[in-house]
Amino acid sequence: MDATLLRDVASRRTFAIISHPDAGKTTLTEKFLLYAGAVQEAGAVKSRRQARAATSDWMDLERRRGISISSTVLHFSYGGCNFNLLDTPGHADFSEDTYRTLCAADAAVMVLDMAKGLEPQTLKLFNVCAERGLPVVTFVNKCDRPGLEPLGLLDEISQHIGLQPIPLSWPVADGPAFAGIVDRRAGELIRFDRTAHGSLVGDEECVPLEKARWDDRGSSCPLDRWETAMEEVELLDAEDAALDRDAFLAGKQTPVFFGSALANFGVRLLLEGFAQLAPSPRPQRTVEPAGVRPLDAPFSAQVFKVQANMDPRHRDRVAFLRVNSGRFERGMTATLARTGRPFALKYAHQLFARERETVDEAVPGDIVGVVNATELRVGDTLHSGTMVAFTPIPTFAPERFATVRNRDTARYKQFRSGIARLDEEGVVHLLRRPDLGDTEPLFAGVGQLQFEVAAYRLASEFGCEVTLAPAQWRFARQVSGSDAPLLRGQRGTLLCQDTAGRWLLLFASDYALRWAVEDHPGVTFTELGITRRR
Repeated sequence: MDATLLRDVASRRTFAIISHPDAGKTTLTEKFLLYAGAVQEAGAVKSRRQARAATSDWMDLERRRGISISSTVLHFSYGGCNFNLLDTPGHADFSEDTYRTLCAADAAVMVLDMAKGLEPQTLKLFNVCAERGLPVVTFVNKCDRPGLEPLGLLDEISQHIGLQPIPLSWPVADGPAFAGIVDRRAGELIRFDRTAHGSLVGDEECVPLEKARWDDRGSSCPLDRWETAMEEVELLDAEDAALDRDAFLAGKQTPVFFGSALANFGVRLLLEGFAQLAPSPRPQRTVEPAGVRPLDAPFSAQVFKVQANMDPRHRDRVAFLRVNSGRFERGMTATLARTGRPFALKYAHQLFARERETVDEAVPGDIVGVVNATELRVGDTLHSGTMVAFTPIPTFAPERFATVRNRDTARYKQFRSGIARLDEEGVVHLLRRPDLGDTEPLFAGVGQLQFEVAAYRLASEFGCEVTLAPAQWRFARQVSGSDAPLLRGQRGTLLCQDTAGRWLLLFASDYALRWAVEDHPGVTFTELGITRRR
């Protein structure tokens, strides 16, 4: 047993932040970096006069639209822990990218808007975390704005996601009356000094709860709101519902923190609490051989994301690996399990948005970006020693389809290269009709924004302006190669192939599927990937 390796692994916290769009996920990401000293000034605040992009949003389209549409990996240290923060797209159209990223995480922070509670996309992402067995810490954001009753939010968490919420902090009022956060574990009231747009860490005043008084500062918090908050804290103490870390790790409890990421209220409590509670990396499941891979086994890693042109100056391609066992060393040669061939890991980096730093060494839980890894695909396993393969990363069943037409036939070569690259990265799924090939392919995905991003990247990175025409197809089923010829011309369907060579039949409606089953009783129509929960 490698005691040094296991000690290093124990300091790792690899996690993702999930939320509904506009709940404050990217702002919270930025504030974690601010408190850890990874950035000197937070850039999440956007105003009409000065639109400043968040550090984690590296793509120009993200900066323009003010949303996260691509997963990024951010590394920082705080309180003796080394964090790998997987910032995920908040938009529902990028659920598949988020799912792949969650496959590389050991825990998640779920961000709720205090005024809106649990929203649809948050529930979908929580379900993914539950399926993956990830423990979840909850952060109720925007407490300095008018919001829902905190006790009602706890009930909502309990009723809708089935976890027992354990509040470790508590807000004193909300909106203009907001008067601070109670740290229930320390028994203190924390009052915060505001800084300009929350761009800097402000001072905190910690007052023992038994000494805190309503009129200490002539607060704008009305007396009745103050008294209500104190009564709620007493009620929570009387319930004696303590946090059980084993129950948290088993997905039965969720620690709840309150605050405002924008104003830096409660962020320190959340970061410190998460460092203390979140698990360090655990052994990962394998399919070959069946079982789990010990942390101190020889080096192994899995690709969970591929991204091209993160730095347009270099036109490169980065494969993101999560190290699952052993010790990664720059320049080492591993085996690519899919092909059995050696793979040299020469150009490895840790990425901080567009900034890069060469990685000499990494341990389980760390995320490494391998540059110009053209052979690597999402789900690939790299290993040293005897053969090992980790559980494949599933894809999502497509729900939308669009016909793609290249406007400039003189750029056909660039068009072919671009659509192939986007398919490899998983931005969209590329489908080809046997009679048209790459002349008029189809994009398949779960949302319209995926197609818009694909068109944007084709134009900006490959110089190809394209036209996207919505297609009538609603879902797809896989059929065998021997059955495919029987289905040509089947009413309400379209026969095509994906880049893996699978034959897919696209259907315009449920009726079309019913007709196909009736017309071809001997054909098996297999569902694809994961169907999103609605």
